[in-house]
Amino acid sequence: MILLQNISFGFPGGDLLFNHTNLSIPSQTKSALVGSNGMGKSTLLKIIAHELKPLNGIINTQGNIFYVPQMFGNFNHLTIAECLKIDEKLQALEKITNGEIDEKLFETLNDDWDIEERSQAALQYWGLKDFELTQKLDALSGGQKTKIFLSGIQINEPDIIILDEPTNHLDLEGRKLLYDLIAKNHATIVIVSHDRTLLNLVDTIFELSNQGIATYGGNYDFYAEQKLVEEEALHNDIHAKERALKKAKEKERETMERKQKLDAKGKQKQEKSGVARIMMNTLRNNAEKNTSKLKSVHAEKIGGISGDLRDLRSSLKNSDQMKVNFNDSGLHSGKILIAAEEINYKYNAEQLWKEDINIEIRSGDRISVKGSNGSGKTTLIKVLLGNFKPSKGKLTRAEFNSIYIDQEYSLIANDSTINEFVHTFNDNALPESEIKTLLSRFLFRKETWNKKCAVLSGGERLRLLLCGLSISNKAPDLIILDEPTNNLDLQNIEILTNSIKDYQGTLLVISHDKTFLEEIVIDRELILS
Repeated sequence: MILLQNISFGFPGGDLLFNHTNLSIPSQTKSALVGSNGMGKSTLLKIIAHELKPLNGIINTQGNIFYVPQMFGNFNHLTIAECLKIDEKLQALEKITNGEIDEKLFETLNDDWDIEERSQAALQYWGLKDFELTQKLDALSGGQKTKIFLSGIQINEPDIIILDEPTNHLDLEGRKLLYDLIAKNHATIVIVSHDRTLLNLVDTIFELSNQGIATYGGNYDFYAEQKLVEEEALHNDIHAKERALKKAKEKERETMERKQKLDAKGKQKQEKSGVARIMMNTLRNNAEKNTSKLKSVHAEKIGGISGDLRDLRSSLKNSDQMKVNFNDSGLHSGKILIAAEEINYKYNAEQLWKEDINIEIRSGDRISVKGSNGSGKTTLIKVLLGNFKPSKGKLTRAEFNSIYIDQEYSLIANDSTINEFVHTFNDNALPESEIKTLLSRFLFRKETWNKKCAVLSGGERLRLLLCGLSISNKAPDLIILDEPTNNLDLQNIEILTNSIKDYQGTLLVISHDKTFLEEIVIDRELILS
């Protein structure tokens, strides 16, 4: 099991990510952590895996842990065996096999006599049978590195498995292997992922937010249904508070009007009865005090309701307000934009694709490009856009404007500020006030406008790009998305999905995210081999 008690953690110079946080995960259960970017999901995984030490609190984990990180840069100088923490066992086995009888060697091996066979079987499962355990990681692709680390699950046979965005670099076949492995494994598994197919394999969802950790007993679909119920209840609460606020203001107005009328009548009566001036001043002062007290009572009530209303509204999702309403593309439906006949591309003196590619892309098409890691999906996009020249075949392109959105959102100039970047989209000379309104709508507060784009997260870069497209008055004829969901949390994937699914132009998408492709309504596929 995994038990965190009163955990507090924060990075030097920053606010606390966790403060007296508690989490309990039973043994042999599958669970996932979800939440917006910046909530600390990856950090919490590292704390569970004992990769990070909290400022205070107790961590209790029963059994051996295997942790698959999201980033692999720190491991490039290591061999596969060192990354999987089996190098010492393999060395001990080799020495014992060669006749050495040092007792420490047997302690290191710990009766794990089939470690080599298990390692080879695991690598073969992930399609890496030709890889040597002494090979270093630095020459491997992102997908290969991910598969190396995932093979460590079968090799180390851990009691606790910690996975941080394990499908980010995996092709479709790799994802299927992972789904099957997770479904059949009986270890305690904790996952951070935006892959909804993977999240539907878990038993429990833990949601991290500013309010702490909320538990939902079910898979992601169950969690999404519960969130809809909560959101509907939240909207009902907001409407009720709005009605209460309106009623309180009306009550205040009616009460004050009635008080003013009574005070006026009282004053007239006192003047007619000849009350002395000093007494009149005392009565007037008392009336003013009563009026002030009455105003204070109503102001406190209205202030309380207004505060509750602000808190409720701040809990609403932001995805709806960040939807981009693209204009219709100016091209007529069915116009041929790109025609490729028997094209290929030479890489390292060999043709990249086993079969030459024939494809016709017409205005209004919604096409997904699929293929295993290394099959040349991104290269094909660059050939079709005219950035690379095909080594053979015929490529014809019409005049059209396009936007290429990759997983790093590298269209955004890192050395520009947020404000400078969105102004490059201002083709229609929108007034400054409208641009500022749009920046706020996409959650960029005034104090962030001069922030350099280089420091933005994946989700922030997506929102900035969508904000720019909202400012522009011209929809692109063709949008190319190259693994756009890889660095996004679930909320930002929803924002992207809502913007793209109503786009009426031409769409070309590279993605292994099955749910994303279904939701943006792809109508045909091009599969590379």
